[in-house]
Amino acid sequence: MTSKFWSETVRRTEPYVPGEQLDLPDLLKLNTNENPYPPSPAVLEAIQRELNRKLQLYPSPTVDGLRRKIGGYYKLDSRNVFVGNGSDEVLAFSFMAFFNSSETIRFPAVSYSFYPVYAKLFNIPYEEVSLNRDFTIQAECFFQSEGGVIFPNPNAPTGIYLELEAIRDILDSNPDQVVIIDEAYVDFAGESAASLVNMYDNLLVVQTMSKSRSLAGLRIGFALGSPDLIEALNRIKDSFNSYTLDRLAIAGAEAAILDSEYFRKTIEKIVRTREWTAEELKKRGFHVLPSSANFVFVSHYKHTAEQMYTKLKEQHILIRHFKKTGINNYLRITIGTDEQMQQLLNQLDKME
Repeated sequence: MTSKFWSETVRRTEPYVPGEQLDLPDLLKLNTNENPYPPSPAVLEAIQRELNRKLQLYPSPTVDGLRRKIGGYYKLDSRNVFVGNGSDEVLAFSFMAFFNSSETIRFPAVSYSFYPVYAKLFNIPYEEVSLNRDFTIQAECFFQSEGGVIFPNPNAPTGIYLELEAIRDILDSNPDQVVIIDEAYVDFAGESAASLVNMYDNLLVVQTMSKSRSLAGLRIGFALGSPDLIEALNRIKDSFNSYTLDRLAIAGAEAAILDSEYFRKTIEKIVRTREWTAEELKKRGFHVLPSSANFVFVSHYKHTAEQMYTKLKEQHILIRHFKKTGINNYLRITIGTDEQMQQLLNQLDKME
């Protein structure tokens, strides 16, 4: 369906489809990679304090305090930090700031499904690079890109992590193009490419507080890069909305960054549950890709992904099924608490 009032931009756009959000009291939601644990108590205290202040006033457009705290965490200057309303907004600004409509960019064929949405929205030509048979990324396929490179690390929806040595090779081979590493899940994995920011002026690292810091409801994303790249993002932001983060989000994000002990303990619990869940799924005939994220990507030798997705949904358990060639027989399952994963396993056992 189209309308005569639609612009050419709207006509060529194919919107991103988020994971289902069902309003059921007994729903077990394992489809959008949210953190099963609440945010740090310090976050709630900071938000409550902010509620007692002047919400009738605009928040800081430059968010200097949060940028300093994020920079300090990653041993970077605040000039290396950009913040936005969730990492999706940061990624959208990045497409506008660094990719051109006359040059083809590259990203994996199996990857975050927002990338082709942004590319079509902003009229940026793109090449989807095939993964290896085991779903790993072949770094050489991203060398000497005409317009730039973007990919998640760990990749989504596979959960597979690419070592920093390979990322350095990609950066070295694209000295005149921006390479964006989308690290939504890196806190559950290995080392962040943030450690490379001061070495490469063409590197932009994008992260979120939605997953590892339990703040999906506050919508906080950020980017780390050279001051030159950060200035470009600010120019785009200030051409749309100078106040992308509200006062409550800023207060909560600052508190979350400072409570490193709570952050570490939460990550450790999720990783332990992930490894246990992977082994339990293998016992039940699942092929489980090696995950470095807060989810697992699986297929089964007997049941189709669509069958399992449908049967679990009937039992009020949501997991993610992507109807895309190459991965349409795989399921992405968010890691919840031990009790939640046991509930999932119990339902899977009833399918045998």
